[in-house]
Amino acid sequence: MKSMPRNRALGLALLAAFVCTCARAQDERCGSGKDLVVQALERVTPNSSDDAFEDALQLLKHAVSTCSELGDAWYYRSLVEQRLGHTSLAQYSMDKARMFDSDAMQQGLNPFVLATPPAKRALTANAPQSGAPAQSAPAVAGPVQQKWALVVGISHFEDRAVPALGYTTSDAGAFAAALKDPVIGRFPADNVHVLTDDQATTKKIKEELNWIARHAQPNDLVVIYVATHGSPRSLDTAGGANYIVTYDTEIKSLDTPDQDALYATALPMVELANAVATRMKALRTAVILDTCYSGGAVTNASKLMGAGIANAAPSAATLERMADGTGRIVIAASRSDEESLESDQLRHGYFTYFLLQALKTNNGMTPMSEIYTLVAQNVSQRVAADAKKDGQTMGQHPVMSRSSDEADFALGVTSGGATAKGGR
Repeated sequence: MKSMPRNRALGLALLAAFVCTCARAQDERCGSGKDLVVQALERVTPNSSDDAFEDALQLLKHAVSTCSELGDAWYYRSLVEQRLGHTSLAQYSMDKARMFDSDAMQQGLNPFVLATPPAKRALTANAPQSGAPAQSAPAVAGPVQQKWALVVGISHFEDRAVPALGYTTSDAGAFAAALKDPVIGRFPADNVHVLTDDQATTKKIKEELNWIARHAQPNDLVVIYVATHGSPRSLDTAGGANYIVTYDTEIKSLDTPDQDALYATALPMVELANAVATRMKALRTAVILDTCYSGGAVTNASKLMGAGIANAAPSAATLERMADGTGRIVIAASRSDEESLESDQLRHGYFTYFLLQALKTNNGMTPMSEIYTLVAQNVSQRVAADAKKDGQTMGQHPVMSRSSDEADFALGVTSGGATAKGGR
């Protein structure tokens, strides 16, 4: 076989390099576009004013100008245009969303309509304010029919620049075991889906959230537990969004994390919030978030995950967004300016350790509001005491947000429904 002429080989090499460069540039543009979509969704809730939706619209317009084939940007732009009464523009954007195969459109996502409207909205359902869509009257929860759970724990990450955690995977396993325990959680084993380490990709977590959304009915009970790293809002220099670090999240460098890679691969906290607020029909839904700190808990001199990225709990606004609706309880392991710490002595994260202890009280029948009180007191006291032993001043204070003062239930309540057919 004759060898390829040198100038032809060089030309092909240059062409390949050009194609790769263009592809990388396109990926970066679309990564930035996805970040703009997240920023837009962070700006608005079902009750936001028209001014807030106008701000979101500008971000979505910027997203599609940055990456014209970003189907989800076109889809959410269509929803916002419709909300603002721009019917023809909404249709144009929806056609674009179909052209570019929007995942959000195919799933029927709508972050602007609550799955479980609160009672106060029933009074104004026929006269929505600021163009807000009318919400149906809230349902009254009857006896629990079925129970569902998604438990996520990630200790090791595909991108080795993301530091490993000590106990998040085992914490998730212990929490799932407590849910399935016949004298504590009483969840059907087949209805508790557990994702750990390489199973817990961004795509798989979203698929499992959708699995619950498809199956859980109003009289069911839902629990979502997530233990992993969480990125702080300060890391999003463009829009200040929180992200959940999944197994396949990329940061590339610990000291100088690649923001575009993070935004393109991590799970935006707003997507979890929207899944809970607008897709979970269950009138008893608990979300438990344990975004952890690696490195030996309070015995470590630094609270940072690295020079360029610190762990962070979700913001108060994010917790309130998840709690929007009826029957919502959201508990985070720490305040938004704190990290959730791990203990080598307890061989757990402090938060999950005391959560497990509290769940065992009264055979799982302690209401979640009381669970929170027990956990918050024990975590803050133990962290402060352990820090003092090591000559440090460090604190951790769990927080809770509820859709109303009446939103309360025990995880161990007995259900009367049948187990779902089919696996993961």
